[in-house]
Amino acid sequence: MRRKIVAANWKMNGSNDLAKALIGEVGKGLATLDNGVEVVIIPPALYVSRVRQLAGSEAGVGVQDIAPWSQGAYTGEISAAMAADVGCQFAIVGHSERRELFGETDAVIADKVSQGLAAELDLILCVGETLAQREAGLAVDVVSAQLKEALKSVSGSGWKHIVIAYEPVWAIGTGKTATAEDAQAVHQAMRRVLADMGAPAQEVSLLYGGSVKPDNAAELFAQPDIDGGLIGGASLKASDFLAICEAV
Repeated sequence: MRRKIVAANWKMNGSNDLAKALIGEVGKGLATLDNGVEVVIIPPALYVSRVRQLAGSEAGVGVQDIAPWSQGAYTGEISAAMAADVGCQFAIVGHSERRELFGETDAVIADKVSQGLAAELDLILCVGETLAQREAGLAVDVVSAQLKEALKSVSGSGWKHIVIAYEPVWAIGTGKTATAEDAQAVHQAMRRVLADMGAPAQEVSLLYGGSVKPDNAAELFAQPDIDGGLIGGASLKASDFLAICEAV
């Protein structure tokens, strides 16, 4: 049975006060949630320890990025081993903002995947196409290429640590959302790619991200190959985030 996961990506937002208020409210809601969803809070790295303390057993904690190196003279970077050392269970790799704003290539992301697996982190690999690529009919081709390169070194038991988030770039933070049918079509194609790579494709959790809100979450999560969501803006409002968690 695949894991049902809803992950909150706070991006570069937060403070000690916000963490205390938001996690307090979210924690109360999760304590009564019984739909089997696995909730992960992914704040800026400076607040990981605080969020972990506040969340207790109600939610897992992750980092928004890890370095493609294990250690060394890389000022400002955080290694996968460091994330694991402070109690993180998850790490995001390959987010479109990292690809676009920081020039991360599929090869760099593949190195991050390798580092994350070595530290036994669960990795949320983000893939997705731009609007121009979708309009050119290349969405599946682009996503397939991203998957094949980023996950080329994964094998055997490593697959149990892989979670994939399909985030069409044109839908992130724009208020636009892929239709449930469009999202399902890409998720179904991703399972075919994973199977071709020798992965246990039916066991890998596939998430959708890109302007997920309480009013569209249920329709998205009802699709057979969508196992949850990677939530951005809506994760900063407790009532919205809890409603999304309840929709799984």
